[in-house]
Amino acid sequence: MTWDILNMVGTIAFALSGVFVAMEEDYDLMGIYILGFVTAFGGGAIRNLLIGVPVTALWEQGSLFFIAFIIMTFAFLLPSFLFETWMKWGLLFDAAGLGAFAVQGAIFAAEMDLPLSAAIAAAALTGTGGGMIRDVLAGRKPIFLRNEIYIAWTMLAGISVGMGWIQSMPGYLLVLGMIVVCRMLSVHYGWRLPKSRWHQIKKEDRS
Repeated sequence: MTWDILNMVGTIAFALSGVFVAMEEDYDLMGIYILGFVTAFGGGAIRNLLIGVPVTALWEQGSLFFIAFIIMTFAFLLPSFLFETWMKWGLLFDAAGLGAFAVQGAIFAAEMDLPLSAAIAAAALTGTGGGMIRDVLAGRKPIFLRNEIYIAWTMLAGISVGMGWIQSMPGYLLVLGMIVVCRMLSVHYGWRLPKSRWHQIKKEDRS
């Protein structure tokens, strides 16, 4: 039940996120489907490669592929005035996908009795892998490399689940919610991780 819910939330959220990016880039219908599918399922494929699960396990999620297809088709057929309203929620969908898949990735690693480092890595790659592939295909700088804090929030899931502090559905949903809220706040307030002073020193030298 827990796994299915997180999978559903992450798949729908990231499928929509991929659709919004594709439409912003003026992709055709096939481009929209491709970007939506790689965003929704790319993170899981990367995670499976990392922790030794056959990538072909993704094809066991036939119902999720169908759901993603329906969601993307619905978004594509939205009237323009409604789509513009939905576009404003694009960041929230991305944050929801980040949180759901980060928690799911951490659970996956924990259930395989992998160490904490694997839970943190699985949370990070499951949460950000699909978005990374999406942005590369769309010719954009990957979102986790931009200024606002992004990938670091997945550590909330990796540490809490990997350490065994959270082992129930209410706890998983709490962590998911914390990741979404923290991601939205980091965008709103422009929170950033520290940067090296090297670039600043080089600029000062040139001037």
